[in-house]
Amino acid sequence: MTDQTMTFQAEVARLLQIVTHSLYSQKEIFLRELISNASDACDKLRFAAQMDASLWDGDSELRVSLSADKAARTLTIADNGIGMSRDELVSNLGTIARSGTGEFMAGLSGDAAKDMALIGQFGVGFYSAFMVAGKVEVVSRRAGEPEAWRWVSDGSGSFTIGEAEQAGRGTTITLHLREGEDEFLDPATLRRIVKAYSDHIALPVVLLEAGKDDETLNAASALWTRSKSEVTEEQYKDFYHHVAHAFDDPWLTLHAKAEGKLDYTLLLYVPTMQPRDLFDPARKPALKLYVRRVFITDNCEGLVPSWLRFLRGVVDSADLPLNVSREMLQNNPVLTRIKQAITRRVLSELERKADKEPEAYAAFWENFGAVLKEGIYEDAEHREKLLKLARFRSSTQEGWVSLDDYISRLKANQTALYTITGDQIETLKRSPQLEGFRAKGVEVLLLTDPVDDFWLAQVTDWQGKPFRSVTRGGADLDQIEAAADAPKPEDQGEAVEGAALVTLVAALKTILGEAVRDVRESARLTDSACCLVAADGDMDMHLERLLRMNKQLGMLGPSLRILEINPRHPLIRRMAERAGESGATDALQDAAHLLLDQARLVEGETLSDATAFAQRLARVMAAGIG
Repeated sequence: MTDQTMTFQAEVARLLQIVTHSLYSQKEIFLRELISNASDACDKLRFAAQMDASLWDGDSELRVSLSADKAARTLTIADNGIGMSRDELVSNLGTIARSGTGEFMAGLSGDAAKDMALIGQFGVGFYSAFMVAGKVEVVSRRAGEPEAWRWVSDGSGSFTIGEAEQAGRGTTITLHLREGEDEFLDPATLRRIVKAYSDHIALPVVLLEAGKDDETLNAASALWTRSKSEVTEEQYKDFYHHVAHAFDDPWLTLHAKAEGKLDYTLLLYVPTMQPRDLFDPARKPALKLYVRRVFITDNCEGLVPSWLRFLRGVVDSADLPLNVSREMLQNNPVLTRIKQAITRRVLSELERKADKEPEAYAAFWENFGAVLKEGIYEDAEHREKLLKLARFRSSTQEGWVSLDDYISRLKANQTALYTITGDQIETLKRSPQLEGFRAKGVEVLLLTDPVDDFWLAQVTDWQGKPFRSVTRGGADLDQIEAAADAPKPEDQGEAVEGAALVTLVAALKTILGEAVRDVRESARLTDSACCLVAADGDMDMHLERLLRMNKQLGMLGPSLRILEINPRHPLIRRMAERAGESGATDALQDAAHLLLDQARLVEGETLSDATAFAQRLARVMAAGIG
């Protein structure tokens, strides 16, 4: 079969442009990435060989080897791991075949350092080889298959693939170095880089030099098996970069060993940056599971709850069988107990950080709070602790606030914790439903994560105070005393009262008919003319909008809402005058429908008849100008 030339996926081509022209100061990290990939390939072989021992093919001593040819100016990194087939070479090296590609491309900025960090975050560190190489050649033979394949690219826009010769399984990567990169041919440089970045790799990284014995460059022992006193902070960071395929430093490191009823070791990290797949719909955890230092899987769904999926690292159990399959793991009681222990330990550590380092914890919550709140919704066992850890934006405070903070600021006679859900903080701050609460200095929690609507339906109260949406039912503000410096109602203008208000409300009910559930005077509005609210027994408006957008309400039509009007607003006063003068005239009908449409627009809803809205608006404007 002749070699075939193929074009890179557009995202990869752009990625290679960034890498090729990168001025990134630490070019040497390319070696860390390639060694890390080689180690992963060996881990995958260990797991696959548990099911099929023939894959060892008489070669059970796994290792990564480095060799430099100064005459040819090539550096070679080879492993005897799982290897790749032809299709896998095309898929793994020609495309970014993973979720989040769109976010990845959107995040590329043109700043070399930032873009290289993003490249690491998206797990495509192989391409860092092009920082030092003008051409990269990959020869690979998958374990159990007779054929080997060669992949070659100069990083321009295409690659070739064809048949090759290789005696055993595994992958050999040969870098044809660019001018000025000869330092990476120096054995002393290779020793330094491996010691600095890859000492933690749990299999030998060997330097091959002509005429010399093979030299192992790293400690070649699993970092998590060492005592904490033996591991430096830099080693912890380097292992995080390896296990998470990330370029950021860990925000939190948790290294512990449990002995007794359960015997396991864990080395867990909370990233500083959001992992690329944090909001992937599959919500899969990314911890690596080992059994007595033998890799089992990096996709063990029973190891931590999905709302801790941002964790990276390793869990090594001595209680699971080595031949355990992914299917057996799903209902394994040992794994269930390990999961419970890990969850408790991580939550306790987060609670400690929240108490001791509130500013650092706020940064953590900014990144991962939306994921933890999924646990409030779906995990009743840990709900109370998660609520204590939760942080929220507030209508009266800067920064993040906790529920305990909120409780400490309750007004006299305040009987509930008030919330409002929506898509944007700034939009929520301007919501008409907040006006009465702001006037009385009552704090409202501003919630913008999609999961907020759902966990609020599961949580009844906090410290005996129920959660209550400000967009539902009555505002319950009458019993709360206004702040001394709050504006008085009479300062907002004279109110429509008595018979005039009754007449207007009746006219609006008649005109709007079945478009609204009710029309009533508002206790929550101070500046706006009107707003929509849900009845106490109805679904919250933002939740209904979310469900409708995701086609979760079937054929159900929109719920009818209550239209509340502000009797002190000039528009409402003018409408009351018109209603008193001549009843439901055409002008009043136009104004009534425009009032409802205005309230709908403020809530972020679409208009049922945009043409009718435009025509009414034109008539009212013409009359006003006249």
